[in-house]
Amino acid sequence: MPGYMQLGQIPRKRHTQFRKADGGLYSEQLFGTRGFSGIASLLYHIHPPTQVMEWSPVECADAEMEEHAALHHRHLRTGAMEPYGDPVSGRIPLMQNADVRIGICVPAAPMPYFYKNADGDDLLFVHRGSGRLETMFGALPFGVGDYLVVPRGTIYRIVTDGAPARFLVIESATPIQTPKRYRNEYGQLLEHAPYCERDMRGPSALETHDEADRFEVRIRARGAMASYWYPFHPLDVVGWDGFVYPWAFNIADFEPITGSLHQPPPVHQTFEAANFVVCSFVPRMLDYHPNAIPVPYNHSNVDSDEMIYYVNSRFGSRRGIEEGSITLHPSGLPHGPQPGVVESSLGQTRTEELAVMVDTFRPLQLSAAALPLEDAAYPMSWNPAT
Repeated sequence: MPGYMQLGQIPRKRHTQFRKADGGLYSEQLFGTRGFSGIASLLYHIHPPTQVMEWSPVECADAEMEEHAALHHRHLRTGAMEPYGDPVSGRIPLMQNADVRIGICVPAAPMPYFYKNADGDDLLFVHRGSGRLETMFGALPFGVGDYLVVPRGTIYRIVTDGAPARFLVIESATPIQTPKRYRNEYGQLLEHAPYCERDMRGPSALETHDEADRFEVRIRARGAMASYWYPFHPLDVVGWDGFVYPWAFNIADFEPITGSLHQPPPVHQTFEAANFVVCSFVPRMLDYHPNAIPVPYNHSNVDSDEMIYYVNSRFGSRRGIEEGSITLHPSGLPHGPQPGVVESSLGQTRTEELAVMVDTFRPLQLSAAALPLEDAAYPMSWNPAT
């Protein structure tokens, strides 16, 4: 997270009387994601956030997962997925484990409701489109290449600008954070980190609503979805401060770490959570040793699954992938450059690849929705005759 932030009006001292123009009290809310011992924010609402008119379950069955998944490398062609649903209901989970769920969303319609994920953090990568993330903490404009980090429990709505949008959706059971090795003991990003606080964007403006009507907030909790209806607009915060809020970071602001010889994947790490990491492969200069091999060496996934989402088709060590492809290299199997790639890479000085990688330390299981997208020939693509 970027650090302390304040928007709107707040009292000078916390937990003290903060009155409206009519003399009534604003309703204070402590918003923390780790009880009373972690980072938190204090929000001040026009209406008590505990008030609700009614609630009901929403039909939202969890993705049907493939049973007894075969142990082989996978290639999913997601580029041609048709628009479906809205920015929440249109999320198609493709793989998951107990720590993370990964999917694609190509929304066809706007969100008529607000959403809260109480089960974990949402990390959205904007492959296409632009718009605004409307949240209880304020509005956060987004565009192509943005990572949007939404802490668990945040009420929000995604409003696109009308152009076709496409999101890689990573739902984490634990907080999405900057890697610990990038931070000092005070939480500040260090000089060797591939980005700094200046590259991070919090909400740009606090838009306070005080409309009386019937507003729906869909809440995901315990693996199920429920609708809560409130008699007031859920974005009724007049001010807040603290360390918990949604923020954005653009992949173009990731400063690649290079060397004379090929650097291992941890140099691309962008975020961490419990039992998985997220990395960004961005355009960069390649290795400059006179005998360097610019593409990755063969390596074994002994203890992790490697998922890569290809933002473009120019990935140096892979052939046959396209924009929107997803490869999954499961633990237990080595992988590396395909035949002929090493030789063709010699002498190259730059790559224009753009991709998002998720390495998980528990196996990922594919959903039934992923299977029709699979390139069945991919596991054999390392054979010279292929």
